[in-house]
Amino acid sequence: MSPVIRGIHHVKVPVTDLAVSREFYERLFDLVVLVEFGDRDGIIRGVAYCPLGGVSLALREDPVRAAALAGYDLVAFAVDDDVAIDAWVAQLNTLQIANSGPVPGAIGTVVGFDDPDRIKVVLYSDGRRNPAVHPDTATPGGAD
Repeated sequence: MSPVIRGIHHVKVPVTDLAVSREFYERLFDLVVLVEFGDRDGIIRGVAYCPLGGVSLALREDPVRAAALAGYDLVAFAVDDDVAIDAWVAQLNTLQIANSGPVPGAIGTVVGFDDPDRIKVVLYSDGRRNPAVHPDTATPGGAD
């Protein structure tokens, strides 16, 4: 039997320009820096943040890998429900971050947008669907 895995420690996103991506992610998620990482040259090339909903996010300057992931949804962050999705859409609009708006997912609802390197960021609800977004799944009385 395999040893138990208790969760995800962190997600590390490769970025082209650390300063630009830091500003984007810190502004978007109100992140608090846990530690910065420098290379042998002493230049800061990475940063890790305090946990965000139980998962730590890290950014690492790596232009080649960032370019390879452009257009790919590397990670989907979980949110409670469609009310949370709607709140995120409003937040993204306030921050002037182009986004998909609420879209039906396989389970729940998603909103997607690109980071500065065009890596897809996805926020995904846990399956409690909003009948306005998912009219085919509404139950009598308006509750799902």
